[in-house]
Amino acid sequence: MKKIKKTKKINLYVIVLLLLLVIGINTFNYLSKKLSPAIINYAEIETKKFTNIVINDAIAKTITTKAKAQDIFEITNDKTDEIKSIDFNTIKINEYLTKATKYIQNDIKNIEKGNIYSVKSIKELKKQYKKKNLEKGIIFYVNSSLALNNPLLANIGPKIPIKISLAGDVISYISTEVEDYGINNSMIKVSANIKVTEEIILPFYGKSIEMDAKIPIAMKMITGKIPQYYYGTKNSKEVIIPS
Repeated sequence: MKKIKKTKKINLYVIVLLLLLVIGINTFNYLSKKLSPAIINYAEIETKKFTNIVINDAIAKTITTKAKAQDIFEITNDKTDEIKSIDFNTIKINEYLTKATKYIQNDIKNIEKGNIYSVKSIKELKKQYKKKNLEKGIIFYVNSSLALNNPLLANIGPKIPIKISLAGDVISYISTEVEDYGINNSMIKVSANIKVTEEIILPFYGKSIEMDAKIPIAMKMITGKIPQYYYGTKNSKEVIIPS
């Protein structure tokens, strides 16, 4: 009789545990579906802001403060001193973009690992994000109550860490544009375009996002007739660096 009672108790415990496990899994799945859209949306906005800081810092330190118009534009004049053609020094531009691309890749990878002392853009990042979080490879924490869309409960509930991972290549290329600028004048713009693919990492959830940035790196005013220049069209682009 004692063995039968013992067996019944064990079976009861097993049934209760299984029920609790099923209830727990279903509750987690329900909350996950309920919370994820709002939290992921917020995380995506913050991740793009974070990545934009890294990109802008990279472009500023490797291109805009280094590049000069005479290094990028190669102008040829005819006998009357009129501009005959404008080419672009692609070797020099490639050099600049290679440095910017490596800068961005290394910074994101180092932040992912928590190696903040190897992060070149850390000075700018510390203005927006906490150093202690970055040392853990975490960009920031978001309150789970954000999903409730209630400002009164904004600071209640456990905080969810947001991490990122470099999910794909950092691709960079230059693009050119010609715009009319006043009477008989044109402005040629050369821009650096950066595309970063990242994975937003949440507990039990992840989402891949793409971040695109376009930063002007050189401009040249042309007076008179627009010459034929390197790309052959007024608006064009050329892929330079797939990392």
